[in-house]
Amino acid sequence: RERGREREGERERERERRREPFLACSCVESGEPSEVGAAMDEEYDAIVLGTGLKECVVSGLLSVAGMKVLHMDRNSYYGAESASLSLEQLWNKFRGGEETPKHLGRSNDYNVDLIPKFIMADGNLIKVLIHTDVVKYLEFKACDGSYVYKQGKIHRVPASDMEALKSPLMSFFEKRRARSFFIYVQDYEEQDPRTFKGRDLTRMSMRQLFAEFNLSEDTIDFIGHALALYKDDAYLDQAALPTVRKIKLYNDSLYRFAGTKTPFIYPLYGLGELPQSFARLSAVYGGTYMLNKPDCEVVYDESGRACGVKSEGETAKCKFVVGDPSYFPGKSKVTAKIARAICIMDHPIPGTVDAHSVQIVIPQKQVGRHNDIYVFCSSYAHNIAAKGKYIAFVSTLVETSVPARELEPGLALLGPVDYKFIHVSDYETPTTDGKEDKCFISTGYDASSHFESTVDDILAMYTRITGKPLDLDNLSLNQTVEG
Repeated sequence: RERGREREGERERERERRREPFLACSCVESGEPSEVGAAMDEEYDAIVLGTGLKECVVSGLLSVAGMKVLHMDRNSYYGAESASLSLEQLWNKFRGGEETPKHLGRSNDYNVDLIPKFIMADGNLIKVLIHTDVVKYLEFKACDGSYVYKQGKIHRVPASDMEALKSPLMSFFEKRRARSFFIYVQDYEEQDPRTFKGRDLTRMSMRQLFAEFNLSEDTIDFIGHALALYKDDAYLDQAALPTVRKIKLYNDSLYRFAGTKTPFIYPLYGLGELPQSFARLSAVYGGTYMLNKPDCEVVYDESGRACGVKSEGETAKCKFVVGDPSYFPGKSKVTAKIARAICIMDHPIPGTVDAHSVQIVIPQKQVGRHNDIYVFCSSYAHNIAAKGKYIAFVSTLVETSVPARELEPGLALLGPVDYKFIHVSDYETPTTDGKEDKCFISTGYDASSHFESTVDDILAMYTRITGKPLDLDNLSLNQTVEG
């Protein structure tokens, strides 16, 4: 019993440590006039506005590249749109004035992500974490299940030739055709023409490649949406090579770590750990952080180029500014809306073999839509909820005037839900690339339940800023710590 109390005390101290805003000698909060004034008096290579995941990753990458960075946020906490909330914060955000239900447990036992996404175990975000050495600040746990929805039921996603033979998704003869396709993809090597088998995937469309293996529409559906993780079917009429790369990435991620059942991993204590970890990284490399700066305003020179940021009557100078769209009025546009539901439950999602964490993709055609619906579930096993509690999320791109109704196919898979919060957010994209006005603006977060498109935006921003791509292909992933 004594050892049990000690372990619980250690867990509580760890929760409290992760709840505290990261403060270091290079991190200044508004209200410390002398330190704030000194920081605002300097000239920087870059000023980054907002502490969302994208902004924090870019800040960390620029710091590692040797740039002098000032990072500011109007909030008193890290994360912005991609923050993780305690139970009390969740209730205040969506049900202000209501008391938090006592039976759900302690508020600090919860780390509820506003925009939850799994991480591909062999994807670019992992490579960025290794490149910057941020992995040392984080702990991960594998996702237990990856499923796809077909004709009213969910099925485990087959990712290899052997899994295809066992999958109930396909008929006997279709399994053989799918197995041949997977073998071709697994053997394909861009540097070895012998593996091309006479096909030029830079010219052949994905639709043509599927046709060569005579795959059915349903099989194409789950390969494109549950393996390649496309949000719609536009990829079918584009070159086949990017899709083959995506399928290979799924397979490589599946076998990245021994004993995992899916290609996805997820940080203990939620995604809010990622922005804070990159903030630590930037501080190590000399970056300065200022939280609680509500009136940040970008300053422009006579030619219309960003040259600094003004706050509380003082202006910090810089060569360029990076940030999310909310800091750049008139320089972005709303191109879509994303509907999300956050659900608190006391059970796993039915049909997932009692999995503590799962992704379910509902392909657009299965429910008569133009865009996929994503279901994400995690639990106390990842330290994001109280013991015995599960947090499920359903998200999609809004297509009608009734967003809540569009989430119903995903919500129907969850079983009984104790509490549900539905919110709709704008998906904004910058109107310029930043090369002329020196305002490098991130896009919003899409509806997908994985990080691949998010990382693509981060790497594209880095390339626009520095004029050269971040070389992640030559990294040795053996640098990672086991587990």
